[in-house]
Amino acid sequence: MTTEPKANSFRSAVLSGKAGRHDDLVATTKRARTDRTAEGLTGIAVPRREARSRNQRGADRHRLSGETATVRIGDSKHQVALVNVSGGGAMICGKLKLKLWDRIELQLGENGRVECAVRWISSDRFGLEFAHETRLDCSADEQAAVLREVVTRSFGDVAFERDSDAPAEPELPPGAEQRIARRHPLIWTGVLHHDYQSSPIRVRNISSTGAMLECSAPVRVGTEPLLELCDAISVSGTVAWAVGDQVGFTFHSPFDMAQLAQSLPEVAPTEWIRPTYLDGATAPDSPWDPRWDRMSVGELRDELEGFMRH
Repeated sequence: MTTEPKANSFRSAVLSGKAGRHDDLVATTKRARTDRTAEGLTGIAVPRREARSRNQRGADRHRLSGETATVRIGDSKHQVALVNVSGGGAMICGKLKLKLWDRIELQLGENGRVECAVRWISSDRFGLEFAHETRLDCSADEQAAVLREVVTRSFGDVAFERDSDAPAEPELPPGAEQRIARRHPLIWTGVLHHDYQSSPIRVRNISSTGAMLECSAPVRVGTEPLLELCDAISVSGTVAWAVGDQVGFTFHSPFDMAQLAQSLPEVAPTEWIRPTYLDGATAPDSPWDPRWDRMSVGELRDELEGFMRH
């Protein structure tokens, strides 16, 4: 005669209807892994082995391997290793004779020229800060015409910043706009429509043939997005290269720089926050912005209208 195997205590409690008196059989202190009040992935707790000491997301995402770039120092060019590009700056590595605050030009690719300032030096590594304003790659006359029209359209209520007793000078003749020594403060932004999504961008530089864009979303080389600078300006093109969050965009047809006057640029902030990957013992504590010697909108309008400061 066979005997039925003895049921375990939990099964016996269930079959006998006495499970309510066996609370010790069910764990009551285990914490749920998912917060049901939260939505999406944010409700899932992910254990960490150690606490995050600083915001490293931008640094991790844009750390590069095997990338190179060209640096122009005066009239000479040098090939350097590109370690990191993110958040308005770059980290390069190379045998360069540079000092703090030196101005150099970094070439990332076609239409990828951006002026930089050296912000820290550690052995053969250099931390660079990108210039704040959008670089307009065109003749001095074209640039002055665009800036004058933008200031008139969008910042017409800005008062001239000159001494009240300073005499007015006549209008500058053609070509004389090259006397504008300091930087304009205007930043053009827009939206890049790509891969079934729309991503906000800022324009690092722009010319009649293409532009260098800063975009936090990944952009695939070879795709043909649409760049929207405002409701009235949309430009089609091809992504020629992408390094970190910097994108080289080649226009399908020549772009008329005068169209920029139809858009509303932003004004560069008075204080610039250095990228997180430049934090550390080698980074200077002094503010970054004052060394750029950038004009205010009023000073720019003053200069373009032909008033010479004393």
